[in-house]
Amino acid sequence: MGDALDDRLSAADARLLSRYPGDTGRRQPVHTVYIPADQVRAGVCDEWGAQALASLDAFAPDAATLAEATGMDPGAVAGALPAVRAKLAGEPVEDLRIDLEDGYGDRGDEQEDRDVAAAVRAVAADLSSGRAPAYVGIRMKGMEAAGRRRGMRSLAMFTGGLLEAAGRLPEGFVFTLPKITSVEQVEAMVWAAEQLEKRFGLPAGRLGFELQIETPQSVLSPDGTTAVARMIHAGQGRVTALHYGTYDYSAAVGVTAAFQSMAHPAADHAKAVMQLAAAGTGVWLSDGSTNILPVGSREEVHAAWRLHAGLVRRSLERAYYQGWDMHPAHLPTRYLATFAFYREAFGPAAARLKAYLSESGGGVADEPATAQALASALVRGCNCGALAEDEVAEATGVGAEVLRGFANRRVG
Repeated sequence: MGDALDDRLSAADARLLSRYPGDTGRRQPVHTVYIPADQVRAGVCDEWGAQALASLDAFAPDAATLAEATGMDPGAVAGALPAVRAKLAGEPVEDLRIDLEDGYGDRGDEQEDRDVAAAVRAVAADLSSGRAPAYVGIRMKGMEAAGRRRGMRSLAMFTGGLLEAAGRLPEGFVFTLPKITSVEQVEAMVWAAEQLEKRFGLPAGRLGFELQIETPQSVLSPDGTTAVARMIHAGQGRVTALHYGTYDYSAAVGVTAAFQSMAHPAADHAKAVMQLAAAGTGVWLSDGSTNILPVGSREEVHAAWRLHAGLVRRSLERAYYQGWDMHPAHLPTRYLATFAFYREAFGPAAARLKAYLSESGGGVADEPATAQALASALVRGCNCGALAEDEVAEATGVGAEVLRGFANRRVG
């Protein structure tokens, strides 16, 4: 009977492994910074870091003031702040997306061509100096009829230009496909990526892309099925992440401007569907942004920081480990809330994982999937700088490579 069952289910087993390969093991950035293409220049990420530090110095020069401003626990703020400042000085941006879509607009072909060329030179210079972020790419205009030719022209110019200027594409090269309204648009993007790979002599599958989920049609198909799940698999392994588009999606489902938010029930529904669709596929999830900027008076900056820190924490608790940042002064609360989250999780997670790995038991009987999630939280904390690998190794009893292997193994 065993052989007969194996034969009966072999095709289903193969489909499961192909469609749900699990985590890739790559470092996921904690955020994506969107900067309009005409504002991108060499060193722009370092400029954002310097502006973020200046904002801290001006509006919260010490941990007590920052804790009061954000509403966070004073001890957590004091514990995380040195690492936050070091992050802002050393790696202020983990993922840069050069925006040629909503944040840039329609400026005509000649201007957009010039801005794409200038962005290529800026990224190439940062790659040469070693100051480029771990992930970098563009958000071009999408597959809508009015913008698809312009979008593909910019993508081809940027990809080819970077290959020529830098001699290579950075490992973290990615681009974002916005305003998706059909599975066919994702299939067309796969075809376009194949054509670009052939044109530029790139290995098959080299060009991956993110799907920006910001239309009702990208969540739910006309027949009532889940569109985003079909889109992931239509990507044929090229889809790297799903990014929630807060304001386009909110407006499209009728939420009035005053109530558009990452925390609106309509947003939570869309993101829950995205989460289910991505589970087990290795496709990352990213929450959206807040349009409340930390600028103006001390009171206005503090209010914006409190809002942003709360939203970042909310996303992390819901297993959205990435989000968008739209202003340099968002970076302090991005890293503060993120680092505090992982520092808070560190002690209990390390103790439970050590007990599980040593089979010593304890007060909680964890299953393999839960133990893997504990390891994943520790790895994420190390990846972003919230935790040090040596302190995690000491607390868990295993080295970084063992921990990463355990976090990324396939369970089930």
